[in-house]
Amino acid sequence: MKAFVIDLSVCNGCYACQIACKDEHVGNDWTPYAKPQPDTGHFWLGIKETVRGTVPKVMVTYVPMLCMHCADAPCMKACKPGAIYKREDGLVIIDPEKCTGCKLCMDVCPYDAIFMNSGLNIAQKCTGCAHLLDDGWEVPRCVDNCPTEALKFGEEKDLKKYIAKAEPITPDVKLKTRVYYLNTPKKWVSGTLYDPKEKEVIAGAKCTLTDLETREAIIDETNAWGDFWFRGLPDNRRFKLKIEKGKKTVTMDSICTDTDRNLGDIALK
Repeated sequence: MKAFVIDLSVCNGCYACQIACKDEHVGNDWTPYAKPQPDTGHFWLGIKETVRGTVPKVMVTYVPMLCMHCADAPCMKACKPGAIYKREDGLVIIDPEKCTGCKLCMDVCPYDAIFMNSGLNIAQKCTGCAHLLDDGWEVPRCVDNCPTEALKFGEEKDLKKYIAKAEPITPDVKLKTRVYYLNTPKKWVSGTLYDPKEKEVIAGAKCTLTDLETREAIIDETNAWGDFWFRGLPDNRRFKLKIEKGKKTVTMDSICTDTDRNLGDIALK
């Protein structure tokens, strides 16, 4: 079965994959796999850009989103005209000749990966560039156009070393998908330590973040700009932060990772 692997740690938001998808499908008729994609409104592969944190502690996450080509695709079950089918290689296709535009597939897709072409009155989505694979291509246009190799495509058995490390992009959705993500965004806690008397940042301070549930502790040290960062934290957990420099100590209780936390400027008195 074919599969995609997307490594978010090397995706830099260049949008090359999204542009390649547009270039391949806008104005091109690839029946029986797809009619032309509209100029605007459709992103069969689209970059979801999320700004996390608050100024000046900000991180931007880029997540390429496309049809997940689910093994047990809910859109197939919902399609009364029988227009949605799965190829032998695992790619899920909407037959543009059979689609009636009823939108039932759109209602059940948990990834919002299906779009309505109002001009043609059909539902459309990523085809995995099935027409190119049939023509001898080894990968879809999006993968071929990725300059950082954040996107990979191939047989699941050949990608198993990556798939073994994959994480669900939407943990609440319990579907077997064939788009696997590596290094999905994790929560972080950051801040800047300073001396209010000297009006200078403090470097080299010991920062200990303790998980109040597991009692596990992570240690960091403020850098030359007085900053500390704790990355890769679990969601919705509470932590205690203790910062030490010489005989001075400051403590912050009950820091929650329901979101990425910029604790701002912290005075060490």
